[in-house]
Amino acid sequence: MKIGKMFQAIAAAIVLGSTASEVVASEIRLSIQQALSWETTVEGVAFAPLKGNRFKESYMAMVRLPAGLVSPVHMKSAGMYGLVVSGQMVHLSGSAPDGAETVLGAGDYYEIPAGVAHVSKCVSAVECVTFLYQDGPFDFLPIVEDRK
Repeated sequence: MKIGKMFQAIAAAIVLGSTASEVVASEIRLSIQQALSWETTVEGVAFAPLKGNRFKESYMAMVRLPAGLVSPVHMKSAGMYGLVVSGQMVHLSGSAPDGAETVLGAGDYYEIPAGVAHVSKCVSAVECVTFLYQDGPFDFLPIVEDRK
């Protein structure tokens, strides 16, 4: 079993109280990918909640980024832990947004600590999908350069 598929199965098995359509067998809850409810931001990033309300608490979600998306330098108030499901992504430190890029593909893991300025990119020709856990509420805090 590929790591990405294995992680999807594990993630689906631990999701309790999912907002997506579920199949319940005994005490196991399985969220069906085709039934996920995606909410798309004005920037084109889509979130499918799995557990928790991302604006109020820690949460788990599937996140979909359009092909070619490059975020502005920003940070989050909570730590982010993700696993790429499809597509290819790059995450760079905000202090070196033009630095060497390590391309992450399906099955690759990333962790961005709270308060770390960074740039996120979907560098593939197809959309990027990632499983994301954030250990606090969602926010997006752009870093504004001082233009003196």
